[in-house]
Amino acid sequence: MISKERIERINALAKKAKSEGLSLSEQSEQKKLREAYLAAFRGGMRNHIEGLKVVDEDGADVTPDKLKQIQKEKGLHNR
Repeated sequence: MISKERIERINALAKKAKSEGLSLSEQSEQKKLREAYLAAFRGGMRNHIEGLKVVDEDGADVTPDKLKQIQKEKGLHNR
């Protein structure tokens, strides 16, 4: 997870970019912060998706085999 301070800095740089523009060092900082934010977001999304269990209307587990294998490797859902 990315810190509150880093998110505030991302937002401050975005606001400044819209109003007056950014220096080269600020553009570089903004790019690095955005990449870190996206990496954290993608990691969290991956963990969320890998923890899902898909069930049909009848209550049968229809989780894809590929996802079941990942869950088994990580020890999730007793697979």
